[in-house]
Amino acid sequence: MDTIIELFEKKLARTNTQFVRNIINEINWNARLIGIKGARGVGKTTLLLQYIKLNLHSELDKVLYVSLDNIWFNNHTLVDLAKSFEQRGGKYLFLDEVHKYSQWTQELKNIYDDYPDLKIVFTGSSLLEILNARADLSRRAITYYMQGLSFREYLALETGEVLPVITLKDLLKNHSAIARTINKKLKPFKYFENYLKHGYYPYYQEDKELYFVRMGEVINMMLDIELPLLRKVDIAYISKIKQLLTIIAATVPFQPNVSKLSNKIGINRNTLLAYLHYLEEIGLTKNLFKQSSGISALQKPLKTYLENTNLMYLLAQDNANKGNLRETFFANQLGYKHKLTYAEQGDFKIDDKYIFEIGGKNKTKQQLNNLTDAYAVIDDITIGSQNRIPLFLFGFFY
Repeated sequence: MDTIIELFEKKLARTNTQFVRNIINEINWNARLIGIKGARGVGKTTLLLQYIKLNLHSELDKVLYVSLDNIWFNNHTLVDLAKSFEQRGGKYLFLDEVHKYSQWTQELKNIYDDYPDLKIVFTGSSLLEILNARADLSRRAITYYMQGLSFREYLALETGEVLPVITLKDLLKNHSAIARTINKKLKPFKYFENYLKHGYYPYYQEDKELYFVRMGEVINMMLDIELPLLRKVDIAYISKIKQLLTIIAATVPFQPNVSKLSNKIGINRNTLLAYLHYLEEIGLTKNLFKQSSGISALQKPLKTYLENTNLMYLLAQDNANKGNLRETFFANQLGYKHKLTYAEQGDFKIDDKYIFEIGGKNKTKQQLNNLTDAYAVIDDITIGSQNRIPLFLFGFFY
């Protein structure tokens, strides 16, 4: 255990707190058991270490961070760790990448029940299940989902200007005033295209030249390791899933024709639908259905987008379609906290109420005629009017 403590102290010393993700203010850190899910690379590890450094620096002798892929667990259990830590006076236990430890749900339940003075925070893959037949953690844990940087957070990293989070209600009511305030402080279009290309995953700061190489490695790890581990997908089918991703990236937008697609990539209908579901679960795609609830794993989506625009530039490269980029950005930034569904008129229906049509500055309002609560989301404008709202403003919701 001394080795784990030493590794934790080294990681903490290297942790920078100059920029902190907004989600740190949304988590109820007083809860006894907190889960943070998210796709690989969105910054879950950094968030834990930043919270420790900012809020528990005076109690570090009572804090322990450990990644559950540590070799220490080859000869010890998670319960062993918790017992030893609690006996040393430990109070705050941070467990990273719990999905790498096969019995994590059952042992975490036992730790929660047997050590009531311990506060535990754990992170894991987007595919993480906290409810299963043996250990139902859903009644014990408060779970949060973390996604990549918003455009607002990217601007904070690039300019140092921390602009306020806005709500959808405020945006629809006051978008012109909000846009004017932002434009007085910085020029959003100076940064918007770069964000769409390489601003979603926080590690873009480390080496922009190798950003897409690292993205490719991260995606391969998600598909080659996490899907087989957590969804029991046969390794032999991973190449089919990668082919499916490439097709989604090249289609504007992707509207699945299940029969044609299953023939094209050589898998049956139900397997294809399961793959579309898994890709959304793992944080690589976003599926659009007519309804916002009661969706089964074998239900066909009406549209499928890549999860974020950076993935489009990686997979479609120079063929990334402008219209698809706009819709993907909108779906990613708005879908984080709102319900997105397919709209018969317009491109998206939000929270079963608002209709949005996405387009360039020459987009007319014709498709929104005779609709209430309908808005045109326009790229390439800095300030809108009435129901025409600049696209970039939808990147300020978190």
